[in-house]
Amino acid sequence: MSDEQDAALVEAARGGDQDAWEQLYRRVYPRLRAYLARRVGDAGVEDVVNETMTRAVAGIGRMRLGPAGFDGWLFGIARHVAADHHRRNRRSERHVAATFVAGGALEVEAEPGVELLLAEDHARVRRAFDALRPEQRELLELRVIAGLSAEQTAAVLGKRAGAVRTAQSRALQRLRELLEHDDG
Repeated sequence: MSDEQDAALVEAARGGDQDAWEQLYRRVYPRLRAYLARRVGDAGVEDVVNETMTRAVAGIGRMRLGPAGFDGWLFGIARHVAADHHRRNRRSERHVAATFVAGGALEVEAEPGVELLLAEDHARVRRAFDALRPEQRELLELRVIAGLSAEQTAAVLGKRAGAVRTAQSRALQRLRELLEHDDG
């Protein structure tokens, strides 16, 4: 979608056009859900996506469409909603003796043994990804999982696009190193 089309949809949504909101939502939902699932886990992702969109609808009148576009603005909101989610969970964990375990079942229809190999590969990549510094994980989640451009990611993180590209290169190099040294 072009910047002009994006701007037109945002203006229409700002004016209360439900069709415009639906188009914006449908366009961004898969990437938004993937980003937030990585940040909060599958168990709470729908609530966090809904809260993000609720805040977006409430705040669209104050939004200034900058170089990061609607996506950069929305993922900035999502980042704050995920942080709020974690703060709420930490508070409730102090009051309730419960442990939250994030994860999901691997659903693959394949020959015997393939599921096990895929699960091992998945676990290996997750271990390496989890070993990255938090800021490296977040940057890769925004760039790779959410599919934001360097400029949009820069707007979300409060950095310059060039700094995002450099940090992404370093984070990917570190991930490769961790994968090379993981014996499984």
